[in-house]
Amino acid sequence: MDIAGYLASIFIGVALGLIGGGGSILTVPVLVYLFSVDAVLATAYSLFIVGNTSVVGSISYFKKGLVDIKTAVVFGIPSIAAVFLTRAFIVPAIPNEIFSVGNFSVTKSILLMLLFAVLMILASSRMIKKCTDCNEDEKQIQQINYPLSFLQGTFVGLVTGLIGAGGGFLIIPALVNLLKLPMKTAIGTSLLIISINSLTGFLFSLHHTIIDWKFLLVISSIAIIGILIGSFISTKIDGKKLKPAFGWFVLVMGIYIIIKETILK
Repeated sequence: MDIAGYLASIFIGVALGLIGGGGSILTVPVLVYLFSVDAVLATAYSLFIVGNTSVVGSISYFKKGLVDIKTAVVFGIPSIAAVFLTRAFIVPAIPNEIFSVGNFSVTKSILLMLLFAVLMILASSRMIKKCTDCNEDEKQIQQINYPLSFLQGTFVGLVTGLIGAGGGFLIIPALVNLLKLPMKTAIGTSLLIISINSLTGFLFSLHHTIIDWKFLLVISSIAIIGILIGSFISTKIDGKKLKPAFGWFVLVMGIYIIIKETILK
């Protein structure tokens, strides 16, 4: 299964490079099902992989001036605080066994995977649905809604800290709809926010997590190669055309995880 895992790791990066987000949502399932990593540990590993891959992905956006630092700060501060509280207190506080129904026990790992599956299904609907509110006008004046930005940033930080997902599918709509950023700038800014949130969350996980650094660095390097490949391909192929197909794939994966963690357990 290791070979399949390595190929899937490349695919994670390729998807990020092609469609600007969504690929990182496959990181935890790849780690759990293809590399047999414990789900709780996989969320920590995912934070490192997603964070570093997003840093690489954001470089081209920086060079093009498509990263809004002010917005990243406004949105990022409550996100980082939420990531810290989640990784430092909420995740360690979740009991190993939540509850039992007959012979079926809902453990901490199963709970995290089910939450992840729900997130995948929500993310897939955003990818499949044609974007009707995407603002491509680079000259539109930005109007920051601070209360909504704070709430959205906090929620994204909670999601990132809890299940190790970057949350790009949540961040980009918020930046476009709440902060009125152009779509390309929203993607670049989102990658910066994701990288900061994810790497911060990983650092907050170190004190109660045993890390296999060799394995983690290999997978991260493969994902980074993938995002470079995806970024190159995106200059030849319109990522928007591939996004719905990838969304359907994520939807099927989310449903599969729910079935595997409940009926097939």
